Amino acid sequence: MASERVERRIAAIFAADVAGYSRLTSTNEEDTHVRLKEHLRVLINPKITEYHGRAVKNTGDGMLAEFNSVVDAVRCAVEVQRGMAERNANVPEEKQIEFRIGVNLGDVIIDSGDIFGNGVNVAVRLEGIADPGGICVSERVKEYAQDQLELLFEDAGEHQLKNIARPVRGYHVRFDRPAKIRPALTVPSKPSIAVLPFENLSGNPEQEYFADGMVEEIITALSRFRELFVIARNSSFAYKGRAVDVKQVARDLGVRYVLEGSVRKSGNRLRIMAQLIDASAGTHLWADRFEGRLEDIFDLQDRVASTVAGTIGSKLQEAEIERVRRKPTQSFDAYDYYLRGLANVHRLGRRTIDEAVTLFSKAMELDPTFASAYALAAYCRARRVGFGHVADRDGEAAEVERLARRAARLGVDDAMALSAAALALLVASHDFEVSIALVERALMLNPNLRHAWIASGAVRLHNGEPELAIAHFEYAMRLSPFDPFIRTIWMEIAFAHLLAGRYDQSLSASEHGLQNTVPDLAVLAASNALAGRMDKARDAMARIRKHAPTLCISTLKVQIPLRRPEDFARFGEGLRLAGLPE
Repeated sequence: MASERVERRIAAIFAADVAGYSRLTSTNEEDTHVRLKEHLRVLINPKITEYHGRAVKNTGDGMLAEFNSVVDAVRCAVEVQRGMAERNANVPEEKQIEFRIGVNLGDVIIDSGDIFGNGVNVAVRLEGIADPGGICVSERVKEYAQDQLELLFEDAGEHQLKNIARPVRGYHVRFDRPAKIRPALTVPSKPSIAVLPFENLSGNPEQEYFADGMVEEIITALSRFRELFVIARNSSFAYKGRAVDVKQVARDLGVRYVLEGSVRKSGNRLRIMAQLIDASAGTHLWADRFEGRLEDIFDLQDRVASTVAGTIGSKLQEAEIERVRRKPTQSFDAYDYYLRGLANVHRLGRRTIDEAVTLFSKAMELDPTFASAYALAAYCRARRVGFGHVADRDGEAAEVERLARRAARLGVDDAMALSAAALALLVASHDFEVSIALVERALMLNPNLRHAWIASGAVRLHNGEPELAIAHFEYAMRLSPFDPFIRTIWMEIAFAHLLAGRYDQSLSASEHGLQNTVPDLAVLAASNALAGRMDKARDAMARIRKHAPTLCISTLKVQIPLRRPEDFARFGEGLRLAGLPE
């Protein structure tokens, strides 16, 4: 008999079990089973179907389901917990059945309808962290869902989970308010496009980074056409691993055109399949196949980008198309290390940043003229300096400056390299003038580059230009409305309002962006103190002290580069009022 087909894919996994199951069954096992099956029949299974999921199996005291959409999985979990609260309202406490739910996004193996793999294991372990009647999600789920659903994700810290090699950071979902999808965005007047993650057809899940890297390079190439409005990679990749409706994608992101496709890497051969869709009309404008050797990779990327741009922007001049062609490196091996590093940068964890530095260093060894590798290595090291993750801060800062200045020299026409170098120099050497010059050139080269707008916002903020900073941060959010790191941008906006003396607006922005980190809590504490809300200021300061008991104002003055003395004076005064020592 032929065996069942085994399939691997990325899915959102929803795992639920009954809190205190042994206690419930010890008094009346049969009654508990009957009521549990009724909850599954009446509430949980219909909700899974409503949110386009698949109930995989019941496990006696719980169940497992999979979804194509992270947002649907989280929304379903919220609706299940709300429904259970209503069903328990008139039930004696000793008989109430409460579920704990864990949600994860990861690789799964599908065999004979069942699902296995590390992605499932993490979801099951997360349910054990959840409160009775609560939901706990992984960091990856939080990144995708937090800006599409109006929910609060509370950091539950890192946990070493059973049979999971690396620590997993969990987040408790607080759902006091109904989950809402943000309103549709207005489509820009100029041609606008989103490039969805390409499917990896290489037959090897470890080649996922390569397919993702191809898409990122195509997005970057398209971004250089000034006639286009191009959605940033971080928002496009919110749809990774999902079956999507391109019309809905276009409405979500506020664009007219959507590009989708696939990448197949086999030995020394590379094939890119792509199709361009006018989502507003629901028509296919163009589809093509691009094939070549690995050493032709940059030419293939340019051909995809130029063909797309030429199709949706007939006024594009050949000179403009030629201008955006570039080869970042002559070494494919160096480029492969760069793509692996880039995949780690997008995760922005402490361990993945360290891995990214190692990978970028290998790329630099193979090609000492690879500007983007130098720039991203400097950026990653600068993050370690900024978060105090190095023993020798001065030594690391000096290395950041060396790498960033070399990146700026080598990448004079590379907007990504210039943006990363600008941020690195801001952190490492507080070189405001050079950082401003670098981000200005980056924006001139690529006005669609989200990284450049964020870098410019940060540089302008620390240079004492809060109004310009806010404008640049807001434009970055329009380019990437579902950015997993949009909360960080909101907190930068909150800091800008604080420095401008608008404390209520700072607190309002903080509501969109606050995470349980020292920098975010410092902005919250200072804004509340300066607004006269001393109880909330002291509460935020108490949370800071738990994370950083030795933190003081003089330390922050070194870590946070502010060019105008009056800016740090305002910030420092707020922290002083909130209780931070000198």
